[in-house]
Amino acid sequence: MKNPTIIVKVDERSNVEKTIRKFKRLCESYGVVKEYKKRQDYKKPSIKNKEKLEAAQKRRVKTSHRSSRMSRI
Repeated sequence: MKNPTIIVKVDERSNVEKTIRKFKRLCESYGVVKEYKKRQDYKKPSIKNKEKLEAAQKRRVKTSHRSSRMSRI
């Protein structure tokens, strides 16, 4: 990931809380929060793969439930 520079200009007229919310949104859109959480702890590659497979299975079950519910209508 490239090193993004997040700049939020603070104006005398603007509200501080609003500026902080804007900063948080920018951090989220750049993926800073996601990257931080990912780097907090080390996971073995086997555990990462297992979690990935479980997430894929969960998505498949969710989409199959949706499609079966829609076919009844």
